[in-house]
Amino acid sequence: MASRSPAPDTTDAAPVPLGGTRAQSLQRLQVGLSLLVGIVLIVGLANVIENRAKQSDQAVVPEAAATVAPEPTSAAANDPLADAGVVPDLPAAPSGTQAAPAGGPRTGPNEGQ
Repeated sequence: MASRSPAPDTTDAAPVPLGGTRAQSLQRLQVGLSLLVGIVLIVGLANVIENRAKQSDQAVVPEAAATVAPEPTSAAANDPLADAGVVPDLPAAPSGTQAAPAGGPRTGPNEGQ
């Protein structure tokens, strides 16, 4: 009685390497390289834009100084809410004495007892 080794099971698929097939590896390499090239192009474009901005700032003529002294404006009198029409335009200082309430000073309910 000769012992026979069991026949290989043909229903199991061949083990696939963890890296995938050669085509998948090549595709991953192409995607990675294209992303790397894209990042380099974006950084280069940002560098060009920054250099042009510096050059244009250096070429700009500085603003001329005013030849006439500015007129003083009363900034304290301007009320932005009144200018916008949100609140009525009130005078900055009271215009004289205000009328006292009729009947003299008020007393509270417990005062004067």
